[in-house]
Amino acid sequence: MIAVMVVIGGVTRLTESGLSITEWRPLGGILPPLGEADWRHLHDLYRQTPQYKQLNAGMTPAEFKTIFWWEYVHRLWGRLIGLAYALPFLWFLAKRRIPGRLGPHLWAILGLGGLQGLVGWLMVESGLADRPSVSQYRLVVHLLLALIIYAYILRIAFALMRPAASRPPGSRRLRAALAGVTALAFATIAMGGFVAGLDAGFIYNTFPLMGGRLVPGDLLALSPSWLNPFENPAAAQFAHRWLGILLTTSCVVLWAAGRRAGLARNEIAAVAGMAAVQAALGIATLVLVVPIPLAAAHQGGAVILLGLLLWAWHAAGLPGQDVSPVYKRQGPR
Repeated sequence: MIAVMVVIGGVTRLTESGLSITEWRPLGGILPPLGEADWRHLHDLYRQTPQYKQLNAGMTPAEFKTIFWWEYVHRLWGRLIGLAYALPFLWFLAKRRIPGRLGPHLWAILGLGGLQGLVGWLMVESGLADRPSVSQYRLVVHLLLALIIYAYILRIAFALMRPAASRPPGSRRLRAALAGVTALAFATIAMGGFVAGLDAGFIYNTFPLMGGRLVPGDLLALSPSWLNPFENPAAAQFAHRWLGILLTTSCVVLWAAGRRAGLARNEIAAVAGMAAVQAALGIATLVLVVPIPLAAAHQGGAVILLGLLLWAWHAAGLPGQDVSPVYKRQGPR
């Protein structure tokens, strides 16, 4: 559900739908507009926003409904994630079925989920005052927090499914390498968030050159220079490109290292394969000038790649050369 949420959030950004709902009601807002009076009220609220005044002046009620539904689904899906997590958690808690060592982690995930809702609203709020879009900084925080929750849940799930009683020889270095590549994946995704927040995918739609050059002339257009990757669309795209190239290369190198070590071969092969698919999706999204289906697939691919990296990270610490599927060696529990 979190992986799907990341994709829905990406489409919401691509369609510039995120500012169509201007109110935050954590315990309300579940029902959609039920009549024309409700639609007029919501449309009137949107017409007061900088996005409407600067970019969408004259938007008809029918056009408003299109962007409204994406944001509505985004918020509703977030509520459903909360229910899907909290209700079983509280039931298992009441039944005393949660081991003591696991309880703090599950409470932490619940707290992070609540924090994510607040961060999402602060992101929307940044586009309701003076600017016609949300802050790219808050957008990236919102994206990364979703992925942190996703990664946290996966790490706990993998440990429960396949606990590692002992570490095989050579696993420490491979796990350290996988941890480094996972951190690189987070950095690449974060820079992708800046690309989305700055609409940087709509410029320099060629690959591998940018405007006929390997390094674009406006790479350091802002001063101080360190600000460029976060506020200069050209620099954001340049950084995302090269982080993606480095990430793909690292995944292929890891695949070769994993084969030599005889650890987590299948899992690391899946990482390398997905990295290649993700790179192809990114290039296609760029050169075709960000078609929404391709861009959504690229964002979904990032989530899948991150999950596979975490899976390989855990599997590298397990004995045996091939431990997939889960029950192959141990039998069903």
